This record gives sequence, structure tokens and C-alpha cells, in this order.
Amino acid sequence: MKLWVVAVGSRMPGWVNEGFEEYAKRMPRDLRIELIEVRPEPRSGGKSTAQLLDAEAGRLSRAVPRGASRVALDERGREFTTARLAQWLAAQRQDGRDIAFLIGGADGLAAAAKSGAELPLRLSAMTLPHGLARVLLAEQLYRASSILHNHPYHRE
Repeated sequence: MKLWVVAVGSRMPGWVNEGFEEYAKRMPRDLRIELIEVRPEPRSGGKSTAQLLDAEAGRLSRAVPRGASRVALDERGREFTTARLAQWLAAQRQDGRDIAFLIGGADGLAAAAKSGAELPLRLSAMTLPHGLARVLLAEQLYRASSILHNHPYHRE
């Protein structure tokens, strides 16, 4: 099973790329993480926020690998503990489908991107910058995988 992080935004600060890559390289072979960056819609030209989000949603949808289930990161989504995330991942692994985690840009995700997801998930009740959300998601996926593999990284 492969975990895809499909995220709006490119040219992230170095700490975002380094943080994401650090956790991605630690992942076990059966739960690899791969990043797909989607170009944000330019914030000039007088488009409304809804139009910007719709354009980004289209790009996100086209970037999701065929057959992958979708998880939309959203501050109004379900909140899991890390242990519950590990349980959820274990169940998804049984299904055998890849998972695409969708991270919106500066304005979040369009309603279409959220409604097309099998799971709306929040990393925090607080609003996070999308670069930080990438790093936090990668760390939590690594932590959940460490639980599944009885690795000592996660301590309760």
C-alpha cells in the first residue's frame, strides 16, 4: 500500500521539504509516502476565493493516483488519536487500496474536494499553514506506522 500526499503548493520553504522528506524516508516498505505537489491558482486576476478553490480542486482531483481512496484534510474533519490513526491505517491496509491525503492551499479545500473524500480528517482544531500540515501529516503517518510495526518511536 502506498500513501500519497497530494498537496497544493510548490516552492515550499526548505524546512517544509526537509521535514517531510525526513519522515517519508523513515517509512517502512509496506507504507511508503510519496508527495505530489499541485500548482496553486494565482491569487491575482480578480477571481473569487470559490473560483480559486475550484481550480485547485480540479488539479488535485487529476493528480490523485487512479484507484486511491481520498482523505481530505480539513479543520472540520474527524479527529483521530495517533493510536486510532494506526488502527485506521491497519484496516485500510487490509483493503489494499492506496490512500491519497489531500491538502489544500492558502484558502483550504473546495467543497467538491471535501465531498469526494471517503474521510474528512483534521490534524488539529487549529488552522495550520499548508506547509506545516504536510510535515505534521508525515510525522503522524510515521508514528502510526511505528505503532503497527512495534517500533519504539511512539511512546504512550
